[in-house]
Amino acid sequence: MEEAAIVEQLTLFGLSRQEAAIYLCLLKNEELTGYEVAKLTGISRSNVYNGLASLVEHGAAYVMEGTSSKYLAVALPEFCDNRVRYLMKVKERLVADGPKKSLPREGYITIEGYEHICDKIRHMILGAEMRIYFSATGAFLEEWTEEIRELVKAGKKVVLISEDNKELFSKDEELRGGIIQYRVPEHFREPEEEEQRSDQIRLIIDSEYILTGTVTGKSDDACLYSGQKNFVRVFKDAMRNEIALIRIARNE
Repeated sequence: MEEAAIVEQLTLFGLSRQEAAIYLCLLKNEELTGYEVAKLTGISRSNVYNGLASLVEHGAAYVMEGTSSKYLAVALPEFCDNRVRYLMKVKERLVADGPKKSLPREGYITIEGYEHICDKIRHMILGAEMRIYFSATGAFLEEWTEEIRELVKAGKKVVLISEDNKELFSKDEELRGGIIQYRVPEHFREPEEEEQRSDQIRLIIDSEYILTGTVTGKSDDACLYSGQKNFVRVFKDAMRNEIALIRIARNE
């Protein structure tokens, strides 16, 4: 990973870009004085000393006392673990004491961007109380292996529809035994529909909420989220009919 990318990632852990650059400098060297850090990074000495003090406060650096103070980076895995643990504690307090907010049941909400869509999928799956129905390509479904495993362990119903006829979790007998999977036969799809359907997802949670749309891994991906009763019912019926056709094709 390039230095600019590392600095960018470090800012996600609460460091400013300048602090991240100083921390990266410490990681790449042994203990350094503020003067040495300024010389190596090209950052002014006053900003370096402010940055080093902030890194110590954030738990990203140690001060080594001596004739002149030197600074040593906290190991990257340790720093990241500590920040994540701290944020989890903050999250617990915020969730317990902060204002409660839920999405409107009857509205239609557009979620844009691949990462945001994946965040919503993860939250929906792990929040399921009874069952999920999830339709997508086999590869995309398998990206949610650990979340699906959590549902299976909790005894919740998991129905997966592989739109490209891929067999799911072929090397995981235990997980396969805990799900119901349907594979859409190739002859069900018209050639012109192949590309269009390959990036479509459909997710139903507890027969209450749905998420549907296009997922290609890009920032312009978009999905519709809704708990509108009539829409959810129509959506469920469509998926139920698709499952019925697959079962007929399999002579069940």
